[in-house]
Amino acid sequence: MNIYMSGQGAFAVQVAEALLDKGHKIVGAAAPRLRKGRTDESDAMSWDRLRAWAFPRDIPWTDSLELRAMHIPDGVDVILAAHSHAFLGRRTRARAGLATIGYHPSLLPLHRGRDAIRWTIRDGDKVTGGSVYHLTERTDGGPLAAQEHLLVPPGSTAQSLWRDHLAPLGVRLLLKVVDDLAADRRIEVPQDEKLATWEPAMDTQPLFKPELIALPGSVRVDGSARALHE
Repeated sequence: MNIYMSGQGAFAVQVAEALLDKGHKIVGAAAPRLRKGRTDESDAMSWDRLRAWAFPRDIPWTDSLELRAMHIPDGVDVILAAHSHAFLGRRTRARAGLATIGYHPSLLPLHRGRDAIRWTIRDGDKVTGGSVYHLTERTDGGPLAAQEHLLVPPGSTAQSLWRDHLAPLGVRLLLKVVDDLAADRRIEVPQDEKLATWEPAMDTQPLFKPELIALPGSVRVDGSARALHE
């Protein structure tokens, strides 16, 4: 299978290595230019890990912020998102002959959003898991291709839960789905929107919308509240 990778960090590299070990071919990669917090483009040690991994292997690379349909070569079977925060538009996804899939570290449709693991820990969830899904226009909302649950070990942090459990699970589930597609087994289970939850990224500023607050005895006027007895 010809795979185009969109991702970043150690997880994307782990997935890419596992795909190669299974006999698949990585024909291109999209990743951030630099690791988070780095600024020196001339220092290869500052490059994102997937970019650095692709370079010595002569795998074409593009900045994930600039990824468009024209960057996907002909003959791609699967576009695979592994820890990718780049939005893959409809035309880009259409360049994959079989599927565009991604991994999310939660039991979708629960904990949609980029900080799913941190919210899992914050909410004190006892059960979590991983989901491979088909990418669509709805963020984290596409049909499920594979899903597996696991118990959250006592004392887990977001880092330990990801490193020791959810990342290895993600590698295994992504390989399973790629193998399914190679064997002409396409699984698409719609997510139950009645169960869906979505949490914002924890590093975003709190939303302040005073026009959404209705106080007793007030009405909304041009996005503000004015007392009825004025």
